Amino acid sequence: MEKNEEQVDEGLRGNEKIEMAILALQQEPTGEMLAHTLTVVRRRMRESGQLILALDAPAGDAMQVQAIQTKDGQRWWVAFTGFEEELKGSGSVMSTFLTDIEQLLRKALQEDGISGVILNPWQRTLMLDKTLIQIILGEEPQ
Repeated sequence: MEKNEEQVDEGLRGNEKIEMAILALQQEPTGEMLAHTLTVVRRRMRESGQLILALDAPAGDAMQVQAIQTKDGQRWWVAFTGFEEELKGSGSVMSTFLTDIEQLLRKALQEDGISGVILNPWQRTLMLDKTLIQIILGEEPQ
């Protein structure tokens, strides 16, 4: 089924390229495919692409980026390439907002308790740790 171009938010248009790259990486998990996927994310970032960011209900006045904890105890921010991906695994409607890919990645690098960003945690998943984020941003990994 074709997506109606009018229904896709301008900032998300083009994110299907990220989804396709992640799918290819899942089918062929090689260093070469990882490099290709990171390049696709970087290209979308440079096109001022956006992601959907999940928010937790505020404990105080400030909304907080939703973080999930993996089995190894690490905490990761959750972001989605499109509304279809967001709805796949969540039993409930969550608060979300659109955010600039580059701003999100730079903020994740600065956040101490966060290991990185998980794109599309339900299906076409890509875990971007801080080293991979630095590669996308074109910085030297530390």
